[in-house]
Formats: sequence, C-alpha cells, structure tokens
Amino acid sequence: MRPADAIRLVLLGAIWGASFLFTRITAPVLGPVATADLRMLIGGIALAVWFAVMRFDPQWRRWWLQYLAVGLLTSGLPFLLYAYAALELPAGLLSVLNATSPMWGAVMAAVLLGERLTLRRAAGFALGIAGVALVTRPEAGAALAVLPVVAALGASLCYGIAGAYLKRWAAGAPARGMALGTQLTAGILLLPLNLVSQPPASPTLLVVACVLALGLVCSGVAYPLYFRLITDIGPTGALTVTYLVPVFGVAWGAIFLGETISAGMLAGGALVIAGTVVVLRT
Repeated sequence: MRPADAIRLVLLGAIWGASFLFTRITAPVLGPVATADLRMLIGGIALAVWFAVMRFDPQWRRWWLQYLAVGLLTSGLPFLLYAYAALELPAGLLSVLNATSPMWGAVMAAVLLGERLTLRRAAGFALGIAGVALVTRPEAGAALAVLPVVAALGASLCYGIAGAYLKRWAAGAPARGMALGTQLTAGILLLPLNLVSQPPASPTLLVVACVLALGLVCSGVAYPLYFRLITDIGPTGALTVTYLVPVFGVAWGAIFLGETISAGMLAGGALVIAGTVVVLRT
C-alpha cells in the first residue's frame, strides 16, 4: 500500500468514526428523521455541485432505480436507525456495533448469493457476536437498551445486504454516481417523514455545525474518498477501514463527550474487530 493510500484510509476511518459523535450530538435535538435526512441532502447537494463542475454524468435514467435501492440500504435506513439508537447509546458503542457490517455481509452473501459460508467466516461471525454481547452488557442494576441496540445492529445488517445487492444487481453502476445518487434519492424519499416528526428542541450553533459536518464531511467527502480507495487498493483493501472506525469512534466519544471506556468495551470491541479480520481475510 502506498503512503498516500494509507493516509486516505486513516483519514476515512477518522471521518466515519466522527460521524457517530456528530449523530450523538444532533439526534436528541433534531430527532432521528431530520438528522438522517439532512445528512443525506446536504451531502448529496454538495456532491451534485462538485460533479457538475467536473462535468460528471451520473446517468440518472439508466441507474436511478439502483441508486434508490442502494441508497436506502447504505444511507436511508442505516442513518435513520443509527440516529434513533444515538438517542440512548454512546457514540463509541455505536461505532463498535457498526464494525459488525462485514460479518452480516458474509451471512447475506450466503443467503442471497448462494456463496458458501466457510467455517472460518462462521467462526469470525461467532467472535463478533460474542463481542457484541460484551459491549452491550449493561452495568449492574442498569437495564439493557434493547431497541437501540437492535436498531444499531439492524443498520449494520443493511450494509451487509447492500454488499450482496451491489455484487449481484448493481455491479455496473458508476462508483461516483453511486456516491451521489444514493444520497440524493434516499434523502428525497425520507423528506415526507419530516412532516410527522418534529424536532424535540431548537438547534444550537453546535448542532448546526455537527449537521454540516455530517453532510459535507461524513458524506460529501467520505464517499468519494472511499470509492477512490476501492479504485486504488481494491474492495478488500478499502474494507480494512472497518478496523479503524471503532477505534476512532471510541476515542472521539471519550475525548469530546466524556464517554467511559470500560474493560468490557475494550474486550468486546477487540472481539468484534477480530471477528471482522477473520471474515475479511482472504
């Protein structure tokens, strides 16, 4: 791997790790729907302007249905579910649960594509589940936040389904078109939900800044960066960002929100990352 690729990989891990911090700050104020929708619309509009300047044609007529389907699986549903989970769960925990995505991807590839679920991948999945059990275990006397945990795992499952869908039904779609089309179509589709979902509170300058960071940086910058990595080092190499996201997510949560890093969090996070390594190992 070239030094420039390594820098892009670390930068992407830091950005996506920070997305859980921004969501944790924003969702309790704006609500899950507005948090998710603003992220997609701001990111999508920024990419549309950029690609217009570059004179890139996303071929809407040919690929709009694929952009919509993949947008729901990689942005619309996951962002909404993570925003809901962020109402109760800390940012660090959300980033660790997100790291289970490749494991769900292996399972979905077996279910939807008929790929063989090898013993090694099954063992990796089992490690990941053990890690999830550790990181979500409540402290003595506290209740388990079942619905938020299920929502976060459901978001990761969406990413796993999206991987299988992309491989089978949308492999020919342009990568930059996906980066743009998925954000805009899913963002527009979620717009009507804002009519029945009112923000719990008025946004502060910090919340506005976090929303802009989610849209412009975590979507507008991160997605083209990710697809550039896929081009330069391949899909498997780009997926190694999964190891970095929880590291940064836990660190940002501890530094900026004062979240506690317990022994269970460290042990469970290590198991989740180990399971991911086993699943992604070629």
